[in-house]
Amino acid sequence: MDERKNISLQEWIPFEKIMNKGIVKLKNNNYIKIIKIFPINYNLKSNLEKEAILTAYKTFLKTCQFDMQILIQSNKEDLSKHILKIKEKVNSLNNFNLFKYSEKYIDFINKLNREKNSSSKNFYIIIKNTKNETEEIRIIELNENYFKIKECLARCGNVAQEILNEEELKNILFSFFNTRKNLM
Repeated sequence: MDERKNISLQEWIPFEKIMNKGIVKLKNNNYIKIIKIFPINYNLKSNLEKEAILTAYKTFLKTCQFDMQILIQSNKEDLSKHILKIKEKVNSLNNFNLFKYSEKYIDFINKLNREKNSSSKNFYIIIKNTKNETEEIRIIELNENYFKIKECLARCGNVAQEILNEEELKNILFSFFNTRKNLM
């Protein structure tokens, strides 16, 4: 029986430094890699496609016999830029009828956003290497595990992308630890 302790993401990633190729070294001398997932819309698939996707997903879970966490991060949708663009465009055209319709459209968008609590979702898989090997071997294993995930999820129709940009990685790590900021 597997007696792994369930721990939160915040306990799991007390990071020390960001290294090359999107690898993060943790304070406890473990290493992680964060992978962004661009999922398919499963609900739009036919029954046969759904069955194939589930079979591929089962294979993914069986193939990936290493530590990982799947994280879904919801962010409240900010429509202010979209609304500002509409207003700028309408103002530049100087058309009163268009102005009236755009105001109604903006009211509709705001109402819909309030009622439905619109949000965008980001999907991540965080893989962890805890083996007592050299740093070089641990990094190689993390990258190999990334390619396993990428290949397996591609069979499901999803795209897995490693995060190589240090600034993007910092923003993602920041968002994991500052969820209140994302909810505002």
